[in-house]
Amino acid sequence: MKWYLVHTKPRQERAALRNLDRQGYVCYLPFILQEKLHRNKRVVVDEPLFPRYLFIRLGSGENAKSWSPVRSTPGVSCLVVFGGRPAPIDDRLIEALRERASGARHTPIPLFCPGERLKFTGGAFSGLDAVYRMTDGEGRAMVLVELLSKPAQMTVSPADLRKAS
Repeated sequence: MKWYLVHTKPRQERAALRNLDRQGYVCYLPFILQEKLHRNKRVVVDEPLFPRYLFIRLGSGENAKSWSPVRSTPGVSCLVVFGGRPAPIDDRLIEALRERASGARHTPIPLFCPGERLKFTGGAFSGLDAVYRMTDGEGRAMVLVELLSKPAQMTVSPADLRKAS
């Protein structure tokens, strides 16, 4: 038995995992907690670590479960292949991902990091650049904005900010 990589349809990782589990396949879909904006509010969501991919454990002998149903499973696009053959994944990688995921489950990836460059997308300061400092106790973003050649600290809604590209 070896691990392989399944490419899923867009935003269908959970459905593919559910459907493969129902068919008796052993699968692994690592998740990560992440802060996002939803309806202009900060929320923590559980998202796949590798969007559009999940791992599946398959055998290669006569007694092994057939691979053909995997391709026609709802939510699955295809098995990842190189040179026409499914590419095996090292067991150590899966073990490392499981260890990392178990430690990271309690701390979400923040929406913005201190020192990160941002751009105002709404409000009176639309188009201005800012530097993120921290989140205040009410979930608003504290930023530094250069006004009249001096840095000024402001507290704004995170919905009015985007990462500068």
